[in-house]
Amino acid sequence: MSTKRDTRLERTKSTYRWNRENYSRTRRRIDIWLFVLTFLSGLWWDSKKWSYPRGYTEEKRIARRKSQAIWIKESLLELGPTFIKVGQLFSTRADLFPAEYVEELAKLQDRVPAFSYEQAAIIIESDLGKPVTQLFSSFDPTPLAAASLGQVHKAQLHSGEEVVVKVQRPGLKKLFTIDLAILKRITIYFQNHPRWGKGRDWLGIYEECCRILWEETDYLNEGRNADTFRRNFRDCDWVHVPRVYWRYTSPRVLTLEYLPGIKISHYEALEAAGLDRKLLARQGAEAYLQQLLRDGFFHADPHPGNLAVSPDGALIFYDFGMMGQIKTNVREKLMETLFGIAEKNAERVVSSLVDLGALAPMDDMGPARRSIQYMLDHFMDKPFEEQSVDAISDDLYEIAYDQPFRFPATFTFVMRAFSTLEGVGKGLDPKFNFMEVAQPFAMEVMTNGRASNGNSIFDELGRQAAQVGSTALGLPRRIEDTIEKLERGDLRVRVRSIESERVMRRLSAIQLGTNYTLLISAFTLSATILFVNDRFVLAGLVAIAAAFAAFALYRLLKRVDRIDRMF
Repeated sequence: MSTKRDTRLERTKSTYRWNRENYSRTRRRIDIWLFVLTFLSGLWWDSKKWSYPRGYTEEKRIARRKSQAIWIKESLLELGPTFIKVGQLFSTRADLFPAEYVEELAKLQDRVPAFSYEQAAIIIESDLGKPVTQLFSSFDPTPLAAASLGQVHKAQLHSGEEVVVKVQRPGLKKLFTIDLAILKRITIYFQNHPRWGKGRDWLGIYEECCRILWEETDYLNEGRNADTFRRNFRDCDWVHVPRVYWRYTSPRVLTLEYLPGIKISHYEALEAAGLDRKLLARQGAEAYLQQLLRDGFFHADPHPGNLAVSPDGALIFYDFGMMGQIKTNVREKLMETLFGIAEKNAERVVSSLVDLGALAPMDDMGPARRSIQYMLDHFMDKPFEEQSVDAISDDLYEIAYDQPFRFPATFTFVMRAFSTLEGVGKGLDPKFNFMEVAQPFAMEVMTNGRASNGNSIFDELGRQAAQVGSTALGLPRRIEDTIEKLERGDLRVRVRSIESERVMRRLSAIQLGTNYTLLISAFTLSATILFVNDRFVLAGLVAIAAAFAAFALYRLLKRVDRIDRMF
């Protein structure tokens, strides 16, 4: 059995170029740029309606996007740890990518080969200063699991305690350094692109990815996260968090208490152990809501592989490399958003989202306000406890894509985690409703928020009256400031004339059409002269060029007609 596993491991290892010892930087650049250029070519091809057999339809485009999303996911796996992590981070950016990409990237799980025990032993000795045999009484050379950043081995301390030792992948930081340098060049290309760079802060996204990636390579940071998470649940006997053994921990080695359990998605095993699946579904949701709404420190990747159940029915959390944090001032702004949603007040929601950084301020906020009003009208037609997290997040992402919404990573981590937990809960209990569990927590947060801002509706009315009075008193000064800005030229007034735009578009199209006509005439005349002089091949090539120009002229005329109808 062990021989078969080793053979499969070696076969898998050979398929990944980045995992080879003699893998060069030049080859790495070629692999990455080949992926980028292929991706850009696919985008260009998909944007051309004539590339769709038997006519373009929205369903066909969605199908193409889905197949391309699968190809992207597989390509990122081939490119290795850096791109696996970047793909996982991009799965939280529904404001940047179509829903098909986000959905597929959310499935991106580490599927990389393990590295040898000898390499792991060298890293442990280098970081902890002693050989493996001196540090541990036993150490299993076969890893329990392998991921893009490292792998986990079971071991036993000389004191008899069973532990798991997480060892970072050799050469990981070197690979990150090479990949991130190449990614920066790609980011600059996208930032400067006239279409894809418009309204997007790709360099800011790149910096955020770099920060998260380097944090995940520091196992000391992961150990601190585990300790914080463990302290937050110290009063909950139904949640277990592995203890960190700091004496055996370093930036590349993390030693944790061994807490075996049944994977929460192994429903038959849970049944066989006599555990209450309905209770587990409810406790999983309650544990996460406590992290989010009470502690402000939450597990950002609670997929079934990171959540298990002990024989006594307690939840066990694993992997604390990616954690989210909600600061106090952010919670206050979230409360403002909650109040706006409860009132169906799109103006209040827009203002709070701008303060949160989830909505980019623009000259004309009308489209964003209308989108939010649509969401409020659409979501609030059913009671809170009858809502579905998955349906809400899908609608949010669909509206947010290619709009001025810029959901922070924290927000999208929360939405993805809610959707994952809802799916796990329904697997455990088909009648499970995440929103029903969340309702008392949400009511508690809103009640506490109202208590801190005012204890009754009269306080809220008084606050709003004070705001109105302040606005009225400050109105003359604001009018005077606006006039001063106009005089200085700091404020510009833009007037749009639809008729003028139509005329300008038509004149531009006519000028381009004249150029096409001249080209067709020149090509036709040249082809005729060549044909008369028995240059049939050249005449045919020039005639083809004339046909292309004629086709371009035809499309231009159709576009002019469409512009006329539009205005």
